[in-house]
Amino acid sequence: MLYENIDRGSIEKLVRLFYEDILKDDLLSPFFIRILGADIKNDKWYEHLNTLTNFWYALMTGEGRYMGDPLMPHMFLGGLDEKHFERWLMLFREILDELFTPTIAIKIYGRAKALSTRFISDLELDDDDD
Repeated sequence: MLYENIDRGSIEKLVRLFYEDILKDDLLSPFFIRILGADIKNDKWYEHLNTLTNFWYALMTGEGRYMGDPLMPHMFLGGLDEKHFERWLMLFREILDELFTPTIAIKIYGRAKALSTRFISDLELDDDDD
């Protein structure tokens, strides 16, 4: 049964399943393994998943405990380019479609797409010369 609403439980599940998929992805997993390790059950991953749950819950509901700038952890990773964000969006969309009704999935995906576009621009990964 698909989630028809956005609540903390549905966001927790989204974040957990998404990052389980990330760890299986050859393109994206090296960034996360380098910083957090390969075992999603370790303390670093616990903190990361909690932070991302707080972030997405706050972003989608206007409620919650997220504080900070989501761009900052990405500023010094090195090696990121647009293809990483395209893959991130693809995997995120797949999980959204598995978990949420189409209306809710599209709503969350719209926020993810906007976030990706912002990151690409702010990290100067786009090909625009402006």
